[in-house]
Amino acid sequence: MENLRNIWKPELYRIQMEAPLPKRINCENCPDRPEFYGKEYHGIMGHKEATLLLENEPNGAFLIRKGNQYNDFYTLTWRFDDKVHHFKLYYDGTHYLKDKHYDTIYDLVADGLITCHMELKAHPILEMINSKANYTESPYVTLNRRKLNNLSRIQQASNKSSPLANEIEVKPMIDNTLKKPVFDLTPSSEENPLLMKYSKSHSFKVHTFKGLNWCELCANFLWGFTAQGVKCEDCGFIAHSKCSERVPNHCLPDLKKIRGVFGIDLTTLLNAHSSTLPFVVRKCVNEIEARGMDSEGIYRVSGFADEIEALKMAFDKDGEAADLSVYSNINVVAGTLKLYLRLLPVPLVTYEVHPKLVQAIQMKTVTSQVGMLRECLDLLPPAHFNCLQYMVQHLHRVSQLAEVNKMSAHNLSTVFAPTLVATPPAITDLAFEIRALQALIEYCPQIYYGNK
Repeated sequence: MENLRNIWKPELYRIQMEAPLPKRINCENCPDRPEFYGKEYHGIMGHKEATLLLENEPNGAFLIRKGNQYNDFYTLTWRFDDKVHHFKLYYDGTHYLKDKHYDTIYDLVADGLITCHMELKAHPILEMINSKANYTESPYVTLNRRKLNNLSRIQQASNKSSPLANEIEVKPMIDNTLKKPVFDLTPSSEENPLLMKYSKSHSFKVHTFKGLNWCELCANFLWGFTAQGVKCEDCGFIAHSKCSERVPNHCLPDLKKIRGVFGIDLTTLLNAHSSTLPFVVRKCVNEIEARGMDSEGIYRVSGFADEIEALKMAFDKDGEAADLSVYSNINVVAGTLKLYLRLLPVPLVTYEVHPKLVQAIQMKTVTSQVGMLRECLDLLPPAHFNCLQYMVQHLHRVSQLAEVNKMSAHNLSTVFAPTLVATPPAITDLAFEIRALQALIEYCPQIYYGNK
């Protein structure tokens, strides 16, 4: 634990504690006082008179006035650094100067005094925070060095054409009827959980912190009275606004912050569950491959809407423990899988990759189509790449039984193209998208493993 001592830097906290406190200069008799100000309001008053009132007062003393009756703003006058300063002040239900809003005028003045004091007394530290310096020693690095090393290896692996192939043993199986290899991409239960994290950016939002808090990147105090920094909505990481611009994309979401599984960003969900694939997809695919591969019209025939909703609620409530065997109609399981994929905020084939996918399918030869489709897939985020690969390989296996289930690669792509491919709303004819997905299904072994 010796190397964990003195991680947090208290200098900014000490300096903030030395900032002057607000002292209201009262005006007892002011008949035209607005309802949103108290006795600190002095009515119409020029800056010279206001300056005289504060001349012998301590730093932090303040009053509010109106320069003249025609102004559409009020004026905050305070004493700081033994000088009197004047600021335009507005009210719209909250008090504000420039872009920061406050519930009370006291909060505004207190925060303003702290800000001015920090800029005066802590300029070198703030300059360092606002610079583009990379912190080689920080709480983030010191406390998470081993995790960062593992994540670095994962990131390198994810840059290869098949991230999942680096983590999971691919087991070819032979279908005795068709005599064609079927590739099993089901993750092993023995996977190392450290190898199941995807690179994910933080979801930072400006936050007002209660109590004492320090930036988890630079280790300096989050100074100020309100909106002192930002906090990641997914994992709780906190930082100065400037520091947040340099935080690595290693967001590991807190499962407690995620409600359910449907409609959640894919990368966020997988990191929260320490999983390579969504358990909804894996469990539904396993169930369908166990008892639905010969079901005529699988994925085309709709299941009962109320049962699909019940299974959806079971996944959201019970997670991986949801029991699919109680749904005798396999189309309910298939419908729930389609619903999960349809509700993803960003479909498996992202908006950025969509135009390249359309371009790929218009190549003149199968060889060139396969080559360009591979290039398209490499552009997907790793979580999307892996889940799409898992789904395409499953649909390839379904299509191999088309004589029985009547679901050819074309039929499957017609059903799934609107769900799996992010298409701009203006596009209503999905002919290219259907052809592209059909090619992925038909040429799945060649695309993912280079088989001829």
